[in-house]
Amino acid sequence: MAEQEINMKKVIPIVLIVIAIILIIVFWSRMTINIDPGHGGVLFRTFGDGVDTTKTYGEGFHFLAPWNKMHVFETRQQETSEDMNVLSSNGLEIKVDVSAWYQPSYFELGILQRNIGANYVNRIIIPALRSSARSVIGRYTPEQIYSTKRDIIQDEIYIETKKLLKIKYIQLNQILIRSIVLPPTIKKAIESKLQQEQLTLEYKFKLVKASKEAERQKIEAVGKATANRILSASLTDKILRDKGIEATLQLASSANSKVVIIGSGKDGLPLILGDTK
Repeated sequence: MAEQEINMKKVIPIVLIVIAIILIIVFWSRMTINIDPGHGGVLFRTFGDGVDTTKTYGEGFHFLAPWNKMHVFETRQQETSEDMNVLSSNGLEIKVDVSAWYQPSYFELGILQRNIGANYVNRIIIPALRSSARSVIGRYTPEQIYSTKRDIIQDEIYIETKKLLKIKYIQLNQILIRSIVLPPTIKKAIESKLQQEQLTLEYKFKLVKASKEAERQKIEAVGKATANRILSASLTDKILRDKGIEATLQLASSANSKVVIIGSGKDGLPLILGDTK
């Protein structure tokens, strides 16, 4: 009897160890979790206060009680797009494709899980994007939306959407208008108008260029006339005779053979009769 009790005392620890090993094997997947790069974890305590809103679990390996659960969120920048029909300021229906770049606020993942849940894209982001796009585009005409105001509209949608998402623990990084589709007749009319405006601008540019060229030529002509008047006023008979004599001397000293008659020209200037050959 005593021997049996001793054997039981030896067996019981072994059995307990075996049971513990079996339990660890069975519940290992519930006791451990590996959070991938670009993700964050939110712990849910089944027998505690529920979602832990005070801590976001980072990348890597983590132990947890088998009765608790870890909710994992992607924390990298993500994209969602929405193809929608909106009305312009004059009531014309326009089709736009708007894209949003976003990511959940890393340190508020617990609050996001408790208040909104993992399906926050459909619950928060898309409705906010639709509302902002309709509100902003409704302020502009089809022509402004299609041509001149596209970047401004994009920025305004971003500002309004960001305000809505900031209080919902979502960080909005960018809004992009990927395409705008107008009814064919409206699009053709706008393109025709823009083409006429370009031709008008080109014609005005040519007129300005021609006007500037005419002004330049006028200034140049006035300058030449002024110079000629000054030069004419400064030339006297004596200066002309001196210049003539100077030119005659230069020609007479050249290698070409000439006949120079002194005092036979007008006002007594020398005459050059030409080559003697």
